[in-house]
Amino acid sequence: MTYAAITGWGKCMPPAVLTNADLSTFLETSDEWIVSRTGMQERRISHVSAIEMSTIAAKRALACAGVAAADVDLIIYGGCSNDELVPNSASGVQIALGATRAAAIDLNTACTSFCYGLATATAMIRSGLARTAVVIGVELISRYMDWSNRNVAVLFGDGSAAVVLQATDREEGMLGAVMGCDAEARQTLRVRGFGCTYAGRHVSFGDTIWDFDGQAIFKRAVGAMASASVKVLADQGVAPEQVHLVVPHQANLRIIEAVAKHAGLPMAKVMLTVQKYGNMSAATVPVALVEALEEGRVAPGGWLLMPAFGGGLTYCSLLVKWGDRVTPLGTSDAELPPVTRTALEMVNAIRAEQDPHGRSLAGLMAPSFAETWST
Repeated sequence: MTYAAITGWGKCMPPAVLTNADLSTFLETSDEWIVSRTGMQERRISHVSAIEMSTIAAKRALACAGVAAADVDLIIYGGCSNDELVPNSASGVQIALGATRAAAIDLNTACTSFCYGLATATAMIRSGLARTAVVIGVELISRYMDWSNRNVAVLFGDGSAAVVLQATDREEGMLGAVMGCDAEARQTLRVRGFGCTYAGRHVSFGDTIWDFDGQAIFKRAVGAMASASVKVLADQGVAPEQVHLVVPHQANLRIIEAVAKHAGLPMAKVMLTVQKYGNMSAATVPVALVEALEEGRVAPGGWLLMPAFGGGLTYCSLLVKWGDRVTPLGTSDAELPPVTRTALEMVNAIRAEQDPHGRSLAGLMAPSFAETWST
């Protein structure tokens, strides 16, 4: 039987840090207020495109696996931040890598995009359609964030990470998955002004309005991720105490804690990055996985649980059996170009482009941040 082992991993994090104090310069908020409700202290703002971040993450993952770009036959770009819709972003990564043999797929299930991409690539490898795949989780949310809406502006950041999957006859890689979509609540997390329907009469293309019902999202996300985690463990005959590490979507510390509690998993086994990167949507799980490996928290042969949810409301929980190797075979010299502005300067430039006349969209927004994240 063929399996899909994770043999390479790499991340690309923008160096510019946007702190809670920075946010308080243009939003009615504070460090204590944000930390107490979300666990977030800072997040990153990218000075380069999503394709460039993804390419560097993929180069590092390939070097880690000891795989040449020419040997890759599948690239999945997971995320909802596209430099362009046509052509797809995966093709931009393909040409930048020199992976000219690779099929290139964009996959958008919002914050679950990397996990859905991992499941898709695994299935394609196990079916024989591919033997070597690169799966990317990336977001460049700062470019389409509505920076006048504190409900969402304090939550999200930019980042990217990638993994390499290779066909193997050893029983490792993603061995179980529970995936679904709570579409009844799809309107609770929506970005209007970012597609062909634009946003109606209130706003034109490029001026985004974020609909964000935090209370509904919290309850549905916790329920879906916890139940999916319990089911995938039961399906594979793995007890909660056998899980070595939980690598969850980093949407909010309260959500992570609630999911761990409902699934019977101690927080000591949970990998957290939410405090320093915020919610990077599709990038949170792969970035947390890479950092867990860097910190020595992934055990050879260990079980990893990866629960996630996103707009749609999509949800999943993946069960991964890690292989023997937890250190890179090689490294890449790929680096981002130097950043010349602070994160706050970049955000203020985006704000000016979004709203050059100083008009306010506050009246169109969802309830206050404090109300939406109450439980």
